[in-house]
Amino acid sequence: MNPPVPAPVLPEAVPQLALEVMHRSKFPMLATVDGDQPHLRPVSPVYTNGFTVYVANLRGYGKTSQIATNPKVELCYLDETHDQVRITGVAEILADPELLELIWRDNTLLRRYLGQKENPALIIYRIRPTKIRFMREWAMEYHEVPLPKPDKPLKPH
Repeated sequence: MNPPVPAPVLPEAVPQLALEVMHRSKFPMLATVDGDQPHLRPVSPVYTNGFTVYVANLRGYGKTSQIATNPKVELCYLDETHDQVRITGVAEILADPELLELIWRDNTLLRRYLGQKENPALIIYRIRPTKIRFMREWAMEYHEVPLPKPDKPLKPH
């Protein structure tokens, strides 16, 4: 059986198609590196603003030391139709108090398990994209998503 022919992708539609994949897939895989060994795990973003993704972490987790040594990471979102979005970026510890408050207020699981936002075990990483790619299942080619301007983030509708 031949694979289905993917629908054509118009360049101007790529950013919105990518955001829709991110919205549908919910749990991306996060890749980090430990020396010469890559590590991959599912993560649950606590906040997303366009293509900037925020991920909660605990200081005792392996990815903490991996990101401290090499903050270059990649997220891969895969939806139910196997369309994918890959966000290559740099992870940095979020220090913005207003955004931390917003994330804390809107995330019941963080509050439930950590008790208070000042919990010393909690780290929120902001993953700033340096490259974004979208691919339809069976298309066998990636479409570059233009990096959004920091003052005009895209949001799914």
